[in-house]
Formats: sequence, C-alpha cells, structure tokens
Amino acid sequence: MFKKATTADKLFLTAAILSLVYSETLFFSGAKEDAAFVGLWVPSILAFAIFFKLINQSKNV
Repeated sequence: MFKKATTADKLFLTAAILSLVYSETLFFSGAKEDAAFVGLWVPSILAFAIFFKLINQSKNV
C-alpha cells in the first residue's frame, strides 16, 4: 500500500495523524472547544491530499 505513496502523500498522512493526536490531547486536557477546532483539520488535510492527488493524475494523462 505504501509502495505507491509519494513523499507528499506521506506528509499529508502524517499531518492528519498529528492533528488528530493534538486534538485528542487538547480534549483530554479540558480545552474541548479548541479540540473540536483542531479536530476539523483532519478531514480538511485529507481532502487537500485527495485534491492534489487528482490534480497530479490529470497532469499525467
């Protein structure tokens, strides 16, 4: 699965995982509103990753 992943793919995935961990850390430290805000970054980061992947594929065709 990760054999076809580019460096950018790995960076986007790492950023999404780190923001998820940061959100959970904020939540359990009591900053629930901040945790919800940071938690919304995860789908946004993954959406950008998909968008850039699609843009890259359309250039190669």
